[in-house]
Amino acid sequence: MAKCFKQPATDDDAIILFSTSDSNEELSGCSSSSSSLRHHSPPPSTTTSSTAYKLSVKNLSYTLKQNGGPFHEPKPNIEILKSVSFTAQSSQMLAIVGPSGTGKSTLLRVISGRVKEKEFDPNSISLNGYPIKSPAQLRTLCGYVAQEDDLLPLLTVKETLMFRAKFRLRQLTSEERKNRVESLLQELGLLQVANSFVGDEENRGISGGERKRVSIGVELIHDPPILLLDEPTSGLDSSSALQVIELLSSLMSKSTQKSVIFSIHQPSYRMFKHISHFLILSHGWVVHNGSLESLEGRISHLGYQIPLQLNALEFAMEIISKLEDKKSTISLIEQPNTTPNTTIWNKDEKFDFHESSSSTNDEGIKGYFYNWGLEIMILCSRFWKVIYRTKQLFLARTMQALVGGLGLGSVYVKLGKNETGVGERLGLFAFSLSFLLSSTVEALPIYLQERKVIMKESSRKAYRMSSYMIANTLIFLPFLLVIALLFSVPVYWIVGLNPSIQAFSFFVFAVWLIISMASSLVMFLSSISPDFIAGNSLICTVLGAFFLFSGYFIPKEIIPKYWIFMYYVSLYRYPLDSLIVNEYWGMRNDCFAWANNNDHTSNCLMNGGDVLRNRGLDRDIRWENVGIMIGFFIVYRVICWIILARRAATTNL
Repeated sequence: MAKCFKQPATDDDAIILFSTSDSNEELSGCSSSSSSLRHHSPPPSTTTSSTAYKLSVKNLSYTLKQNGGPFHEPKPNIEILKSVSFTAQSSQMLAIVGPSGTGKSTLLRVISGRVKEKEFDPNSISLNGYPIKSPAQLRTLCGYVAQEDDLLPLLTVKETLMFRAKFRLRQLTSEERKNRVESLLQELGLLQVANSFVGDEENRGISGGERKRVSIGVELIHDPPILLLDEPTSGLDSSSALQVIELLSSLMSKSTQKSVIFSIHQPSYRMFKHISHFLILSHGWVVHNGSLESLEGRISHLGYQIPLQLNALEFAMEIISKLEDKKSTISLIEQPNTTPNTTIWNKDEKFDFHESSSSTNDEGIKGYFYNWGLEIMILCSRFWKVIYRTKQLFLARTMQALVGGLGLGSVYVKLGKNETGVGERLGLFAFSLSFLLSSTVEALPIYLQERKVIMKESSRKAYRMSSYMIANTLIFLPFLLVIALLFSVPVYWIVGLNPSIQAFSFFVFAVWLIISMASSLVMFLSSISPDFIAGNSLICTVLGAFFLFSGYFIPKEIIPKYWIFMYYVSLYRYPLDSLIVNEYWGMRNDCFAWANNNDHTSNCLMNGGDVLRNRGLDRDIRWENVGIMIGFFIVYRVICWIILARRAATTNL
């Protein structure tokens, strides 16, 4: 089969398994363009590095250690990769092929640096003949596209790439970043959907193939010399899958220094002309490393004839066990140890990955790009777009506040100043608290949806986790203030609560703090919840426990001692007491229950002060409780920040 690439003439000291035909032979008369990509004809990239890279993998093994747990016997370790060796040259597309469970994804994660330091073998991977000592060095030079598309669905294609450019291309001006994004959109064939939402299963957006190209664009924004992709055609139809492979071939042909390595379950026949080399894995072993022609020769050497209706790769999958049995009979040809034509550092100097290429700016090595102010501004802009476009949250919370305020007001219309009115006011405050605290569950899907994107970006040090938390707070607080006003105005004046402006202002402020506390609680619980169902159940359980021990159902005096701590940490207790004090403190001398005497006179049986004393509230504790509620708001967000920051520090996405 014809090849579309000229093999580099450089040699290195890596061991090459199953050496193929003469790699220095120039092959011509082949076109890499395809009819499905002709409509966008991408221009040559202007950011290509001039350095040639040669990634060599020698005797790479990887073992998954399993812990049995405290109540189970230790499980045996699983050896996923076994002495894998190959070389990836610039201007080369290498496809890692094999049945499911053969270690394709694991191999890509290892050579992309997405493993822990203790799991990395510094003697197995080298770049231009120089050993790679840590996974962080690989993350400097490799772009990695995971199998799942971790994108924010409510951002447009152009916004997704632009926000990524702001975090990764710090050395460029705003105009240069804009030009880079425009150029990349053209290269990816995404100009026609640049202003369309990315979308997901719930939000309609671009197609699956276009979404995969956006994921590729996110990693190409800084023009990495080595691009790794984990099954980029997974879940796509044959036409979209072919377009993705043609795109990768087109990008590589425009950049003679770029190397593309990707895993694929089984490529179609039309993909073969775009792939120069195949690495076939079986049970963690390499059973073939070379071109399709060499695979055909190897099959013939084993005494098999390829059926006319199958190609060599399809037939190899059928006899892969035979190939694995014969792998030890394949001669190992060691390449001479010569210096590459173009090196990435001088022999007399220690290689500095920080300075290796102006186009490979990996956050994981150099640290954070911006100061807090710029990070927060960029994240505020992005978060506002997401919130504003989440119609379910925006409209649901707005309608919930309005309907809740009007509904409660219609039930408790103009409460009287009597003993019945006192009980009804207490019921109104308790139900309002329950309604306000439980209404913040709607934000849970947004937090869960963002979490994986945040983990990916923060683990690569695109921004600090603290910047995200501050941006989230700055955007959510004004929105929650509007919700507080929409609820408070109708319910307060329809019910006829304390008519003073000071009391009304404090009521609005208290409602704002209540839903802000609940928002922080939901954010904290979302950080420890694996999915929406578990998160929703956890929130309902916690809020139910807080309500039970708030002092409304069970007085403090009869709460069991081993549960008394719940009374002090309950989110219901402090706002409930504050609302009661706010209602009656200015009416301490107003009478709410009268007793008629025989001489036609009346005595006051209960005034506002008596109502407060019956609840154990003999002083104005409103602002003291405000401080506690603000403390809850801050503490839950700090705990959430610690959990997310810890996860980001130990995550390799």
